[in-house]
Amino acid sequence: MHVGIIESFFIIFTGAAALAAVALYTRQPLIVAYIAIGCLVGPHGIALVSDDRLLAEIGEIGIIFLLFLVGLDLPPAKLKDMIGESVLTALASTVVFFSLGFGVMLAFDFTLVEALIAGTACVFSSTILGIKLLPTTVLHHRHIGEIVISLLLIQDLVAIIALLVLAGFDAQGGVLSTTLTVLVALPVVAVVAYLGVRFFVVPLLARFDVFQEFTFLLAVGWCLGVASLSQALSLSWEIGAFVAGVSLANSPIAQYITENLRPLRDFFLVLFFFAVGAAINPSMLLDVWLPTLVLALVLVVVKPPVFRALLRWQKESDQVSREVGYRLGQASEFSLLLVFVAGTALLSAEAAHVVQGATVVTLLLSSYLVVFRYPSPIAVSEALRRD
Repeated sequence: MHVGIIESFFIIFTGAAALAAVALYTRQPLIVAYIAIGCLVGPHGIALVSDDRLLAEIGEIGIIFLLFLVGLDLPPAKLKDMIGESVLTALASTVVFFSLGFGVMLAFDFTLVEALIAGTACVFSSTILGIKLLPTTVLHHRHIGEIVISLLLIQDLVAIIALLVLAGFDAQGGVLSTTLTVLVALPVVAVVAYLGVRFFVVPLLARFDVFQEFTFLLAVGWCLGVASLSQALSLSWEIGAFVAGVSLANSPIAQYITENLRPLRDFFLVLFFFAVGAAINPSMLLDVWLPTLVLALVLVVVKPPVFRALLRWQKESDQVSREVGYRLGQASEFSLLLVFVAGTALLSAEAAHVVQGATVVTLLLSSYLVVFRYPSPIAVSEALRRD
């Protein structure tokens, strides 16, 4: 039976809503529900939605908006503020977590390239989980929030660099051509974005900012326009979207654009995580269950004490250091994004399933560790529940 786009959306969003309710009852991150519905009704499940290629392309739009919003939240002034303790902690933890992921993959006889990509995927912590489980109204947690958010932002920058390398990589062996493409094309995109904002976008916004619909359309058009230019210059849609966001970060309505694009981004991110789940083959996951479990447990066990030790070295209190470690003790949605961008050209199906499976396991385990131990909006205990 042919299932069209409307029927597919009905199945995806109705199923995701049902599983999301279960996830909230069991204190799980919602992205797990989105991935689970992909596994359930995708081509490797009961195959109600089998055109996963179309959905993957739609999901890529979600990634584009995600990176556009990441760029909007990274004005140069904020980047300068990061230079300090958080950078040292972030860079040191990057080396440790990369080495762990790299070592585990090599120990299970994956290739060097697969180990490099998996090691990079292990570096990041979940922005969605870290922010969602963080109380915002408690004075004590404002400092913890500042540490968590600054570390996540630095990790986002590292992720952007990794995506830039992967997205421009020539699978035919053109490492030199890839490097030259990046060195030439990226500055061109950045200069065009800067000049476009200064002489086109900002004047239009200054003249017509009272029309909210126009502001929304201009922001979306600018994001997709720079992304298209980036793609035309052999970079990627995602990198262009990030540059578009950074170019607008200093504009007076950056925060307004961010808030108004979040629902659109979330809509497409549901489709992206569904596409991730649809690509997971349960039978193959069973074949690689041991490296998947080992990688997940290593990350969940090692990440909290590493963050704690580094933050203690930076003169943070033991209580703050320990809590930040647990809140960042998982893999990230960027880990899934790296696998998506690397594709079959750089990763075998087995290696991709290891990273995807380990990411989901760490999200599950980490969310339990946080909601049972620390204040959060969805804590099990009334005493720990904080908005």
